[in-house]
Amino acid sequence: MTTALYDTDFYIWATRQADLLRNEDYAELDRDNLIEEIEAMAKRDRRELESRIRGILTHLLKWKYQPNRRSSSWTNSIDEQRDQIEPILKDSPSLRRELPDMIVDAYATAIRKAAKQTKLPVNAFPARCEWTLEQILDEDFLP
Repeated sequence: MTTALYDTDFYIWATRQADLLRNEDYAELDRDNLIEEIEAMAKRDRRELESRIRGILTHLLKWKYQPNRRSSSWTNSIDEQRDQIEPILKDSPSLRRELPDMIVDAYATAIRKAAKQTKLPVNAFPARCEWTLEQILDEDFLP
């Protein structure tokens, strides 16, 4: 029955799983879907964090390599991405150790996005990120 609920009404399924856990009624748990959901939650936070890093990097590249087009909307976007990172890291501090790898992964996409948005060639940007993690997260840093 709980698997059917999972497919038809996620909210009821989730609250039922919470009640079953709370009451230590482990035999009734929908283990397969519960495991899948917990794994998905972990991946979601990591993807969210990498997306925020990618957004910052894209705007930092645009800021540095297209100074004549700088605008408050770019700084607002950078600020918003930075503001959204802190709650993620507060809830999942272990993700902080993954940030250096995320920067490497996100930077390649950020270059492509910045090139497309600025109409500059991809090779106008450095092949490797030139900013430190501290700079990327620093609310006062702009290149």
